[in-house]
Amino acid sequence: MLTIKRLDIDEAQMLIEGAAAKAREIGVPMCIAVTDESGHLIRFDRMNGGKVSSISIAIDKASTGAIARRGTHVYNQLCVPGNQTFGIHVTNNGHFSIIGGGLPVFIDGEIVGGIGVSSGTAEQDLVCAEAAIQHFYAACGRKA
Repeated sequence: MLTIKRLDIDEAQMLIEGAAAKAREIGVPMCIAVTDESGHLIRFDRMNGGKVSSISIAIDKASTGAIARRGTHVYNQLCVPGNQTFGIHVTNNGHFSIIGGGLPVFIDGEIVGGIGVSSGTAEQDLVCAEAAIQHFYAACGRKA
């Protein structure tokens, strides 16, 4: 039998709060999604002014971070014509994101979820996702 660690709804909210605080700091309202370790949505928030087109993008980024166990920005660098990873962006019914802003969430070395942020540039989205994880670890006294 497998024992699976998974983010709960309160922990997902901590991640959203961390991303939203950074988004306010940089002045870019974001769509923020948190998934479980299997890439299924736990919690979502669209800040006032977050782009409607970014709703599904944020969810896909969070899901990709969780199921691929790497940041979406890593796949952006790998998914170029000629590389063996090219084409991964069309897998999973087109929901595998290679746009920066999606990260896995680990606790004690185990994957527990993913966070995805969208509405700014890929760099701004990634900064907010990183801030979310830092906030989460600080708030719950955990480490990757």
